[in-house]
Amino acid sequence: MFIQQLYTGCLSEAAYYIESEGEAAIIDPLRDIEEYLQIADKRDASIKYIFETHFHADFVSGHLDLSKATGAPIIYGPETETKLDVTIAKDNQVFKLGKLSIQVLHTPGHTLESACFLLKDENGRDHAIFTGDTLFVGDVGRPDLAQENMTLTMDDLAGMMYESLQHKILRLADDVIVYPAHGAGSSCGKNMGPETFSTIGEQKATNYALQAQSKEDFIKSVTEGLAAPPEYFPINVRINKEGYSSIDKVLADATAALSIVAFKEIKDSPDYIVLDTRKASVFTEGYVPGSVFIGLEGRFAEWAGTILPFDKTIILITEKGKEKESAVRLARVGFEKMGGHLEGGFEAWKNAGEEIDLIIDVEADELAMDLPFDEKAVVVDVRKEIEYIDGHIKDALNIPLNTMTDPGTMADFEETDNIYVHCMGGYRSIIASSLLKRQGIHNIRNVVGGWNSIKQQEKIKVEKSVEALN
Repeated sequence: MFIQQLYTGCLSEAAYYIESEGEAAIIDPLRDIEEYLQIADKRDASIKYIFETHFHADFVSGHLDLSKATGAPIIYGPETETKLDVTIAKDNQVFKLGKLSIQVLHTPGHTLESACFLLKDENGRDHAIFTGDTLFVGDVGRPDLAQENMTLTMDDLAGMMYESLQHKILRLADDVIVYPAHGAGSSCGKNMGPETFSTIGEQKATNYALQAQSKEDFIKSVTEGLAAPPEYFPINVRINKEGYSSIDKVLADATAALSIVAFKEIKDSPDYIVLDTRKASVFTEGYVPGSVFIGLEGRFAEWAGTILPFDKTIILITEKGKEKESAVRLARVGFEKMGGHLEGGFEAWKNAGEEIDLIIDVEADELAMDLPFDEKAVVVDVRKEIEYIDGHIKDALNIPLNTMTDPGTMADFEETDNIYVHCMGGYRSIIASSLLKRQGIHNIRNVVGGWNSIKQQEKIKVEKSVEALN
């Protein structure tokens, strides 16, 4: 028996490679499938099955391309509805993999078709369960991701989740390993722990959702406090259900080099958007005017899916050699319209004497000195509302970054306002600053280190909202 978890940090996503006697199965593959093929080739194995725990909302699966490359069938759980060529398994159906077996457990709740895959060893003993978005370390999947043609409410799905956990998960032995599809940072849950795997026993002891409680109390506990899901989630579900372009075409389009002349001809067109994926510290020192910043070093794919429009063609500006990586990570969340990249990157643009823009960085101690004397100072806090409630600069304006995709959601600023933008650590605030600048708001200062640095300044007045004090 061989099991390998393939964890992708920027998406907090786990795919799995399982192998026995030269036969392999992949669970919840990402869209870029090379790693799975390479592992199988290195181990002289053939991929026999592709298992999908559900139609994913936070990323585009590699199921179609992987099936095409290997001939392996794509297997979903009961109640799956799609026109794609897939195998819809029955509840408790068993698939043989070398000396192992994989049993399908239908576990509706996160979605109707959600399934877990129970791996049994050579002796038929339960060894591990791949829980998808049904059970996480410290949490369960959110039940509010409404899908097409669904009449069920969030409470209805939460009730299904309760039944799935009670009758399919909690009956398993304490030593069965739990391998979920996501870890901390994912928007598919609200309370995930830092570990990427666990055991049934550990989860019975520590997971709030698995504690003894009535169905009504369970529904309340899993539905309270859910932040709104990212707006790109329904787009990814649709792509996973209906199909997508080959990633090879997406990468070919994205890695096509554009001369400065060709770049200038299209960069200001309403059909295009320029995306700069360089490091935040480099971007602030100089960038092509009108560019949107989303750096590869942060939760790049998630913020791209949240901020960028899917109907525009993306032109990339990257660090040298990062063109393909940028495109792959965009493709993972459903972006397919790529218009190439600026040849030579920002340095070529700057060296050609073209116009540049920049974002002024200020340290938290500078902010502390400015605020008491600057009547035109406006502090814009782009953290989530729950972060803002827990502590913020007195009189700061809260505009969460995820609401800044539409100019109409941004506050009205005076030309004489001195705007200080901050987040928790400094990544989101630069995304926000680039969006504000793109809308013609230029008198901006980015607070380096964000709230982490601000709260250390004794001279800055901070407060908590009433909600946090109750």
